Amino acid sequence: MLLWILLALVVAPIMVLVLYFLLAPRVGSDPTGARKARIEASPNFRDGRFQNLVPTNMDMPVSTMGRVMWEMVRGGLGREPLDTFPNVPFDRTTWESLPDTGFAIAWFGHSSLLIKMDAITFLVDPVFGERASSFSFAGHKRFAYREHMRVDLLPKVDAVLISHDHYDHLDHGTVLQLKGERFIVPLGVGAHLESWGVPSSAITEHDWWQTTHVAGVKLTLAPARHFSGRGLNNRFSTLWGSWVIEGKERRVLFGADTGYAPTFKELGARFGGFDLALLECGAYDVRWSQIHMMPEETVQAAVDLNAAVLMPVHWAKYNLALHPWKEPIERLTVKARELNVPVITPAIGRVLIGADPSASERWWDAVR
Repeated sequence: MLLWILLALVVAPIMVLVLYFLLAPRVGSDPTGARKARIEASPNFRDGRFQNLVPTNMDMPVSTMGRVMWEMVRGGLGREPLDTFPNVPFDRTTWESLPDTGFAIAWFGHSSLLIKMDAITFLVDPVFGERASSFSFAGHKRFAYREHMRVDLLPKVDAVLISHDHYDHLDHGTVLQLKGERFIVPLGVGAHLESWGVPSSAITEHDWWQTTHVAGVKLTLAPARHFSGRGLNNRFSTLWGSWVIEGKERRVLFGADTGYAPTFKELGARFGGFDLALLECGAYDVRWSQIHMMPEETVQAAVDLNAAVLMPVHWAKYNLALHPWKEPIERLTVKARELNVPVITPAIGRVLIGADPSASERWWDAVR
């Protein structure tokens, strides 16, 4: 009898977890029908899954995975800030008064951004919920800000760009509030959006190197070295990528999540350099360095891209790895000085007009 009770205590939570991932709207939906057929026809989809352009080993021994999970749960000194971040409330008036030829960026922590180019406003990887997690009640909780960005504070958005379907880049609750917008996403990600009520007519899905235009601004989905998946067994089922945004006078790369790869040099050669590279800086570890760059690699990637200015993103909002929260920006700025790479670090929420490194603020110095 005791054996059966113990067995039930083990099996019941597993069944509940499986049912949650099968039924919870937050998890999203896998591609089916015509969408699945288009995925299977992609040159980047082989052996039943999307593939990175270069070999990428994501295997982690059970013993290593166990140690990582234990370290995550145990916590560590400096991994989360003790103070509230001194972010700046988003100035919608300044954003909307920008001339048609103007260029501006507002960063809301991690990888959520507004980019305005040639009078067109793009909302990139908006995650405005409390947690970047498969659960609304548990998981990675955002750091304390003076004021978190909300959908109702946004200006008019011309298109929402999504880089991939991970929870810290695609947020169920935020999408529910943006259902009236146009979404431009990698192949397969539209399945999640449609399951959350976004009309299929408002979704454009791209394979790597495919392009589209929003008014006069050209968008290209470029390869990244990463992976996808929101469920228990759907890794690599949707595509991931970075976005090249080209206006009349400026060219920007939103690099999204990626390990260091030869693709950066290819992008630099193909597009002739970038006025600004928005590259990830955080959530790294030597044990998963093939899918997230180390800070020094981020700076080298900017060199490869022939980027005039580097702006580090993917940090300062969630504790997604084992390093102290300030470490990414501190290591990156040291390497950038060594390689003479101009870096811009605006305060979170600040409307940054242009990409002048002199507008940088070392706001994190005052935060414990």
